Amino acid sequence: MSEFKNVEIRPMTIDDYDEIFAMWQITTKRALSEADSRENIDFYLKRNPGMSQVAVVDGKIVGTVLCGHDGRRGFIHHMAVAENYRRHNIAKKMAKTALDALSNEGISKTHIFCYTNNNLGQSFWTALGWQKRDDVFVFSYTYKKE
Repeated sequence: MSEFKNVEIRPMTIDDYDEIFAMWQITTKRALSEADSRENIDFYLKRNPGMSQVAVVDGKIVGTVLCGHDGRRGFIHHMAVAENYRRHNIAKKMAKTALDALSNEGISKTHIFCYTNNNLGQSFWTALGWQKRDDVFVFSYTYKKE
């Protein structure tokens, strides 16, 4: 597995939004929701300063990871690398940077949601030492203003 020599991993900013959202439309489209609007991502980045990352090669964003915590547990969302840049340790570097940021905040346990049919994602996280849990289910509720 080779590495791009000129990969920059840097904190995500709201100025990156148009480029990252366009990439998510290709890499993680089924996971997108209204929670991924510019306004909501701006709120998330401000609530979790410096934790979310982008990977940049030759001025182009080729990877993203949204990272934050609730004070107890860390959460990773939208870990994505553009297809032509996969298998070059970019995701691994972004994951390490995100986990280091969480550790610096005193967060020792982190979760990621991975679709059951996302074999590539499951293999990636398992190879990094993450453990798949079979003892919990995810339940979701969407608040609707009446």
